[in-house]
Amino acid sequence: MGVWFAKGERQAGRIMQQLQGSIVQSVRSVSNYESALANVAEWQKQEHKAGREGGDLRSLTPAQAVAYLEQRGEAVGQKTLDQERQAIQLMQQHVTGKLSENERLPVVKSEREQVLSSRSYTREQITAIAERQGEKNALATQIAHAAGLRAHELLTLRLASERPPNERPARDEKFALREAQERYTVIGKGGLCREVAIPRALAERLESTRLAAPQRITDRGVYYQSHYAIGGGQRWSNSFSQASNAALSRSSGAHGVRHSYAQERMGELQRDGLSYRDALEVVSQEMGHFRDTITEVYLR
Repeated sequence: MGVWFAKGERQAGRIMQQLQGSIVQSVRSVSNYESALANVAEWQKQEHKAGREGGDLRSLTPAQAVAYLEQRGEAVGQKTLDQERQAIQLMQQHVTGKLSENERLPVVKSEREQVLSSRSYTREQITAIAERQGEKNALATQIAHAAGLRAHELLTLRLASERPPNERPARDEKFALREAQERYTVIGKGGLCREVAIPRALAERLESTRLAAPQRITDRGVYYQSHYAIGGGQRWSNSFSQASNAALSRSSGAHGVRHSYAQERMGELQRDGLSYRDALEVVSQEMGHFRDTITEVYLR
């Protein structure tokens, strides 16, 4: 951290001085928001070091703010994430002018809390759930399970030949040991464009739903360009939960399919001879996590 983080703390302090009294009354809130903005400044430093857009707090755009919150959601719960969103939103509304007073940053769900409240499904259970969904949502369920996708990522599917993934470290074992697959990319947390692998039979069904022109879809306040007529986002999550209750008399939520993917892949890779830590690194890369520790939570 060093000098940069100290600089970030000073920036956060100056911004909160402008908000204190007129916009934020509580001394505790001022302190909490100041700490939150210092964390954002540290994230900007790391982005700069990685060769991505850096800058200071005053240059932070709403899109960068969402990217920060999505990455942060792997480490903290919903209460902390909401507090940090509020701090950034107040700064952008009343200090930097990046948002008008009527504009809001979208609510970002904590992946950590989603993981803690979800559980895995067996393959047989996922099949039973898909059988109780409409065609578009059933296909989405099968793809999400086969590729370990988040709900919103289903709305961002593109062939890898059409949209290459971002460059990130990748082990040779990534996507190994599975049947014939087609490579796609999705936009995940923090705006990361990552490669995913979909079994060829499912990929053929997916391609049969390709739209003549991409469709603009709003999900939880965020806009997506969807290229396929399949389920995704909140609507798919709701469909999944309803079908799960009908099939199993319970629901662990659509996020449970990512638990299933993580656990199945860990088993496959370890049975093939990889150590636990090596297998965990591979699965973390496949699932688009920024740290291995969040992947471990999926293995409960």
